[in-house]
Amino acid sequence: MARTGFFFRQEGLQHDTGPMHPEAPQRLVAVLQAFDKAGLNPEIIETEPASREQLLYIHTEDHIETIRQTCAHHLAYSDLDTNMSQGSWMAALLAAGGAIASCKAVLEKRYDNVFWAMRPPGHHAEATHARGFCLFNNVAIAARWLQKEAGLKKVAILDWDIHHGNGTQHAFYEDDSVYYMSVHQHPHYPGTGFPDERGKNNRNLNIQVRPGARPEEWLNAIEKVFIPELQRFDPEFLLLSCGFDAHRLDYLGSQSLEAEHYVEMTRMVKPVADGKIVSLLEGGYHPEALGMCAVAHFKALQEDTAR
Repeated sequence: MARTGFFFRQEGLQHDTGPMHPEAPQRLVAVLQAFDKAGLNPEIIETEPASREQLLYIHTEDHIETIRQTCAHHLAYSDLDTNMSQGSWMAALLAAGGAIASCKAVLEKRYDNVFWAMRPPGHHAEATHARGFCLFNNVAIAARWLQKEAGLKKVAILDWDIHHGNGTQHAFYEDDSVYYMSVHQHPHYPGTGFPDERGKNNRNLNIQVRPGARPEEWLNAIEKVFIPELQRFDPEFLLLSCGFDAHRLDYLGSQSLEAEHYVEMTRMVKPVADGKIVSLLEGGYHPEALGMCAVAHFKALQEDTAR
């Protein structure tokens, strides 16, 4: 059985997005309750807040300061979907810091892989502004940390959230040392992620699925397109932008995946990068479905890589 780490911080519950907002603290509560019900009690990885220097790997100084001021003074933000509170600042710093700490734990061989269950999510956050519930781009910051501080040369990011990770694509579009791949519903928010957007040396790859697509379209994207590309790229580390909002019960999408399909996708990617994987929670807005998928995904990460 693989040693699978878990990242969570209580401060993630203090990121208050307001009443009726889909990206709510209850999302993490649902994951924790599902873990408890399943008898999962993983050891939690410790972290420090991300430093300003680490945030600057991806974001501008102006963006960081705007988020700090918006949180400190509980101001309205220009992206009306992206709400913040005083607790959001520390939650966001710990989210990014936890992504880094999770990668470090895998590189130090304390764990074979890690599931990061924190908020706010990150893959819509651009260099210069927050967007789509995301303040800082956690997965992109982790990728840059792996290169700048851990010395890795090639990192892959696989995004199976139902929404395209516009911020992550933009962060690495002209950088062929990070291969970004996304399977996502189209048409859908944020309206980016077209197949002809290939990036430098074709190191950006998007697969669009129509609303109401069969689960096999998602599975085929992973198995028949992404896995061969990952084998050719041969990354030293794999980061997953792991959204569960393609589940059939999720009200922000129009897909039909079940928890079992996320298990299959997880098993497919387990051999990549010799199993050095950190999976970061992105979307997933139906509490019961989110909890079921998180448990199933975690258990699949725990399985032996060789199957």
